[in-house]
Amino acid sequence: MNIRNLTTKTTLCATLVGLHFATTASGQSREITPPAQQTPMAIVNTTLHNPPANHDGSDEIIIEDAWILFDEGRITGIGSGPLEDLDGYEVFDASGLHVYPGLIAGPTQLGLLETEQVRATDDRSELDNEHPEIQAWVSINPDSDLITVARSSGIMTALVFPGGGTISGQPSAIRLDGWTTEDLAIEQSLGVIVKWPLIHSVSSRFSRRSNSDQSGRARERLKKIDTYFEDAEAWLAARETDPTIPFNARFAALSGVIAGEAPLFIDASRASQIESAVAWSKRRGYDIVIVGGTAAAECAPLLARHEVPVMIKGMHRLPMTRHSDHDAIYRMPERLRKAGVLFSIGNGSGEPQHERNLAHQAGTAGAYGLPAGAALRSITLSPAEIAGIDDRLGSVEEGKSATLIITTGNPMEITSDVLVSFIDGRRIDLSNRQSSLVNKYREKYRQMGLIE
Repeated sequence: MNIRNLTTKTTLCATLVGLHFATTASGQSREITPPAQQTPMAIVNTTLHNPPANHDGSDEIIIEDAWILFDEGRITGIGSGPLEDLDGYEVFDASGLHVYPGLIAGPTQLGLLETEQVRATDDRSELDNEHPEIQAWVSINPDSDLITVARSSGIMTALVFPGGGTISGQPSAIRLDGWTTEDLAIEQSLGVIVKWPLIHSVSSRFSRRSNSDQSGRARERLKKIDTYFEDAEAWLAARETDPTIPFNARFAALSGVIAGEAPLFIDASRASQIESAVAWSKRRGYDIVIVGGTAAAECAPLLARHEVPVMIKGMHRLPMTRHSDHDAIYRMPERLRKAGVLFSIGNGSGEPQHERNLAHQAGTAGAYGLPAGAALRSITLSPAEIAGIDDRLGSVEEGKSATLIITTGNPMEITSDVLVSFIDGRRIDLSNRQSSLVNKYREKYRQMGLIE
């Protein structure tokens, strides 16, 4: 066989394989989005769990024999004991079950990626180095099968972060149910993301750059970031004076950060990065949130002093250096809490298909010292506070969205199941492709006489 024929056949095979994956990946979820809440709802005879009100608190707020009322998507009443006059209410008897606020995942790229091998289903990154005008919600796939899997584990809300480049765009807060991207969006923009360069050189067998070369490149990248924001500030000031100056969408996207109305989410993990980012933000007068924060505990006093929150990218990771304690990451949340730092815990794998493990990430922190109430807060009220949506989400309180889950036990325990969920008062279908396959193969083995 000559080379040309071999190349043609190889290309054809690759195309067919790609089409197969594309067909599979583009398959829409089969779950139906319910209409807005039509009838007032009452959940009765349950145990209600809320996170502590303060971010350095430790105890859950638990109400036994609780009832929760909600109508038109909002919680209208909470209490305990007998409840009379439920005429007109649909009553859900949750005896022996537990109610928690819907979990909040973030930072995540849920909805931006379906199958890594298929480029058409991957909207995580843009190619340019600076694109602050990009908003994550625009590219989210409302029909993603991964969204339905995340919902089945109790995640009702997600803070979705775009990627790529140094200034990566704007994260969005979404509800995990809706027909369109507009339906999903809770807040289209939460701020702007910046990936902070390494400050100190890193020795690695994978790096061929000298220490001086690495340091020089870091200084160059820091200077470029600083210059970009200086140019944006100058453009905004000039535009305010003379509206005829040509519009610049990228500089305009930074107006909220520069005015102090929105935070800058700085992706930084090492202590030197965090310290540099905090110093830079204070010099420029910006509010920031540290995203990643693997070494945040080492900077806890600095972060607490300047009231800088941290979004931890997951607990199930190795220590950052060979000199770190083996459980350094597991104990980091409790160290941050004791220092008075507001923090949230995310999944951190970078792969949206594993977002369903979010509650178990917080559970790991709980096993290494973080009190149960603080662990619950790290995946409910704390991410809501960081995102600026805590007036609507993060806890089960009167006036807030009726976004909650009913479980068999603590969702951070792997033995607990989420049985029922509501988003804005709408009961959500918790089935997904994986649960369909479970039912399929249970029936197979039932017919084979292997199970009853």
